[in-house]
Amino acid sequence: MARQAVEYFRGHAVKSFLHRRNAVLSGGASHLVAVNVEPSSDGASAQAEAAELVSAEALIANPAPDAASAAAQPVSATVDEADASTAPRPVSTLHAVPAVPAHLANRPVQLADGASFAALAAADELSTFRVFRSFDYSVTLLFHARSLAYFVAMYQDNTLWHAFRAADLDSAGAVFHHLEEQATRLADGETRLAQLGAQNAMLAKQIEESEAHAERLRVDLQRHAEQEHQVSTRQHQVRRDVAQLEAQRIAAQAQLNKAHRTIHQLSVTSNEGVPHLPGR
Repeated sequence: MARQAVEYFRGHAVKSFLHRRNAVLSGGASHLVAVNVEPSSDGASAQAEAAELVSAEALIANPAPDAASAAAQPVSATVDEADASTAPRPVSTLHAVPAVPAHLANRPVQLADGASFAALAAADELSTFRVFRSFDYSVTLLFHARSLAYFVAMYQDNTLWHAFRAADLDSAGAVFHHLEEQATRLADGETRLAQLGAQNAMLAKQIEESEAHAERLRVDLQRHAEQEHQVSTRQHQVRRDVAQLEAQRIAAQAQLNKAHRTIHQLSVTSNEGVPHLPGR
């Protein structure tokens, strides 16, 4: 039934088109022919095809002007186009612009306003959860209880450098870990500087101690050499004194022996004057 209705509608549409075409060519008025379409279970498809046909009818009822009619009124068309180009354009409706861009509004981590963060810190409204410090660089994870927001701030020489706002602790922890790695990399030079300074100071101290030890050894060697010289001189003097005393001893012994002989001779001589008495 739907198909038959569509065919019926299409036939009458063609007839209506031919009738209006003849009327236009003859200068008479055109009119539409009413068509009664019986409802059917396939009404949706029928209405769709009917809509297509109605569109075709609209195009047919208002055909484009031919070349002759377009050439007949060139000036009026130009004037109409000029008026259309100079006509005021309608003003589009203004919409509120969000403070945070749309591509950042749904992100768990956003840049924090430095002045607002500094005001919260000055008012002592932030609780410290984590702190990392390496030389002049420090990273802190803070919690704002009133707004249930987390802040991660990075400082350089106690001056705020970066500040981020996070909606949850996991996101804030990820930012804290990232800034911690960044601070560690930035402090690598300071770390190396401190290590080399300590190593150079230790080497200078070791050099000083080594030079002092070497000086003590030189002093000891010099003292030993002087003592050896003194001992050698003393030994030489002792040997000379011993030789001299030995010579004196020998001379004294010889003189003593001579005195003993003299005494013996004198004793013998004195004993010769004593008479010999016979024994009883």
